[in-house]
Amino acid sequence: MTPFLAYEDKGADSSSVPLVLVHGHPFDRTMWAPQIGTFSAARRVVAPDLRGYGASPVVPGITPLSVFAADIEALLDDLEVDTFVLGGLSMGGQIVMECYARFPDRIRGLVLADTFPAAETEDGRRARAAMADRLLREGMRGYADEVLELMVAPYASAEVKAHVHGMMTATPPEGAAAALRGRAERPDYRELLTRVTVPALVVVGADDTYTPVPDAEAMHAALPHSTLLVIEGAAHMPNLERPREFDEALAAFLEHVDGSSQPSPHGPRL
Repeated sequence: MTPFLAYEDKGADSSSVPLVLVHGHPFDRTMWAPQIGTFSAARRVVAPDLRGYGASPVVPGITPLSVFAADIEALLDDLEVDTFVLGGLSMGGQIVMECYARFPDRIRGLVLADTFPAAETEDGRRARAAMADRLLREGMRGYADEVLELMVAPYASAEVKAHVHGMMTATPPEGAAAALRGRAERPDYRELLTRVTVPALVVVGADDTYTPVPDAEAMHAALPHSTLLVIEGAAHMPNLERPREFDEALAAFLEHVDGSSQPSPHGPRL
């Protein structure tokens, strides 16, 4: 049964295409606070808490990306959001890819930030299973302390670090562990990307070590109608670390989607 997801739904319906934003692991919808504030002035913006995160229900066990995608589809049905631009960061980007595999006709554009399309390796599956066990055993704080300056750059502001650390420590371990186990079994989306018919914006922080710039460049090359933006002075969460640069690129992309019913030619690296 699909749980009722907590969500943010701001901005009035207008001629602009709605924007739906999917957070990464182990965060919640507040990671999109700068973008919700910027873009809800001119369009509807929906940002859910995924099951197991934020204020949404916790479902222990294993949560595959297909389940996250089905939850998002059900929420958008309930909210009567028929077509939209869909964006996600990290695990959220992989959920976006799964959504495109499930209901491409509803999606007018893709935003793929600090993510990658490949299936998990054997070593990666073992590491995710071990981390899931650790989170259930120890809770989130030790993990959050260890990875904070990988999620955001060491030189990020104290305010951004506090926000990111707070999201991680507030995440229920059972939800995070279920997502880790499900993400370990994700399919390979690389071939799917070559068949995407809508415009795409690929964004990556220049100092991201989880999803380095070459991963973003490979996605940009695979997507038929994409633009790549590498944001200097940011690591894995450029939307929080460098919100002005992120939002300027997203605004230009959304303006293009609003004004065109057809995909643009393959765009440049910015």
